[in-house]
Amino acid sequence: QVQLVESGGGLVQSGGSLRLSCAASTSIRGFDIMAWYRQAPGKQRELVATITPSGITVYQDSVKGRFTISRDNAKNTVSLQMNSLNSEDTGVYYCNAHYWPLRPGHEYWGQGTQVTVSS
Repeated sequence: QVQLVESGGGLVQSGGSLRLSCAASTSIRGFDIMAWYRQAPGKQRELVATITPSGITVYQDSVKGRFTISRDNAKNTVSLQMNSLNSEDTGVYYCNAHYWPLRPGHEYWGQGTQVTVSS
């Protein structure tokens, strides 16, 4: 069973930065996609950013130019550098690993880490 453990969340003022990390219990090289999702209070979970094994990245429009996703295959970690944070970025951030096409029972989630941006 793959385990993903997020860290790095916290309380930050508007305009500040945070760096989230996700540590996997197994090699991440085999996953087609490593991703960060977030869920704000009262809203559905949404995709924030993805990265492929070759380093191709995709971002949600609202975080382009502010967030950077990266991966360290040797350490089996994925990070999300978040700059110029605003209140709309508040939520629980989840690390995700999956294959493409999706394989039933083979999509993995972390427990989430809370990010709160105060204005």
